[in-house]
Amino acid sequence: MVWLVLSVIGGVLLARSELAQWREAFETDARISHRLLSQRVVQHEAVLATLALLQPTSPPGSADPAEQRLPSVYPQILSVLRRDPVSTWPDTTLPQAEQASRQSHTAVLANVDFTSARGRYQLVLAAQPASYALLIDVYGTVPWSDWPMPVQSSPVRVTLEHAGQVFVVQPGHITGSGWRFEFRKPLASASQPFEVVALRQVRWSELPWGAMVLWVLVVAAALAIWSAWQRQRSARRRAEELLRVGQVARLNTLGELAAGMAHELNQPLTAILANTQAARRLLQDDPPELTTALHAMDQAAAQARRAAEVLGRLRRTVEQPSPAASGQPVDLAQAVRNAIDLLEPECKLRAVVPSVHLAHPVRVLAERVALEQIVHNLLTNALQALDLVPASERQLRIDIASNQGMGVLRVADTGPGIAPETLPHVFQPFFTTREGGLGLGLSLCETLASGMGGQLCAQANEPRGAVFVLTLPLAPAS
Repeated sequence: MVWLVLSVIGGVLLARSELAQWREAFETDARISHRLLSQRVVQHEAVLATLALLQPTSPPGSADPAEQRLPSVYPQILSVLRRDPVSTWPDTTLPQAEQASRQSHTAVLANVDFTSARGRYQLVLAAQPASYALLIDVYGTVPWSDWPMPVQSSPVRVTLEHAGQVFVVQPGHITGSGWRFEFRKPLASASQPFEVVALRQVRWSELPWGAMVLWVLVVAAALAIWSAWQRQRSARRRAEELLRVGQVARLNTLGELAAGMAHELNQPLTAILANTQAARRLLQDDPPELTTALHAMDQAAAQARRAAEVLGRLRRTVEQPSPAASGQPVDLAQAVRNAIDLLEPECKLRAVVPSVHLAHPVRVLAERVALEQIVHNLLTNALQALDLVPASERQLRIDIASNQGMGVLRVADTGPGIAPETLPHVFQPFFTTREGGLGLGLSLCETLASGMGGQLCAQANEPRGAVFVLTLPLAPAS
């Protein structure tokens, strides 16, 4: 939508700019044409005024040489007629024009004919003792040497109009639809009030389509770059946010495991205390029972090692994944066992016995801590889902296999399952259906899986429940 709006706005602005330039050029040429034609018709009035003022002294009825030389000086003047007091006009319309000129004291038009190819009209001026009339060629009146437009190729149509008659000075190209510019102005002569009319028809094909198409492409490219930058920025922000909340999620998981860890540590610590107290009493006997005391100390050491292993698993749960170790061979079954050991108190509390099915050893390229965190999160989610069904119906199945160069871990539960409309959103950050949940666990697991070249997906279990499938690249055979 943004691309379409910007393309339309840019195209309209380019077209309007081009039209404004064409209008300005049109009006400039039209004004120049009007000025040139006005100068010529004013020149005709000046010629008549000069003749009337000089009044050649040739005998009445005879031609004056000076009058007959005017066409050679002014090519648009075809002939000069003179009426002496003893002569008459050769045309019956000229006496009326002479009478009108005598009353107005100005030159008067007569016999205007714009229908011929070159156009003709006469200009009559009454004077004493002789009156004069000029036969003027309209086409010759146009100063072609100074004309501002190429006559045959210019799209501008220029005409002279008078009393319904039209003389085409320049044909132009006025066809089709589009934008029309028009200029109308009478010539600057009271005796020859011809109206100069200029028309310019801008067709659709004349619009700057090349520039408009280029603008559309530039806008599309700019929006594509901006969109890619926005996606990259959003992805970077999402990754940074997930990395930031990853530690928070691990700490939240640690809080959930605190009770189970306390239960696991309580047994070895109690055994250590009992064995060390027994060894002390045995050493205080007289004589001391050294053999029994040494056995008690060995038992205490074994329990201490067990407690250290429990703390090690707890530490691995909250460690930050190491990018340098993202491609190390890891035993997928061992990662599952470690997660199950860590969640043993949770399983006992819910009366759930995870069943692990392993066809053959599977080693994948992964970061050990990140992999154990994914497995732990998947098992935790399954246990929480099983809380919502009766204890007799709770089943947790874990399948480990390989397929087409990928290690596959499948975690299936018989909980209430995931609604079809919810399934596409389970990996979105902060999306959760569990009351009090953060909605970060599955999103973080998907990010970790993608970072190790794998994939995490969710689907429905049959006949009831949910299945999460983790795929990771297999490690090369050693």
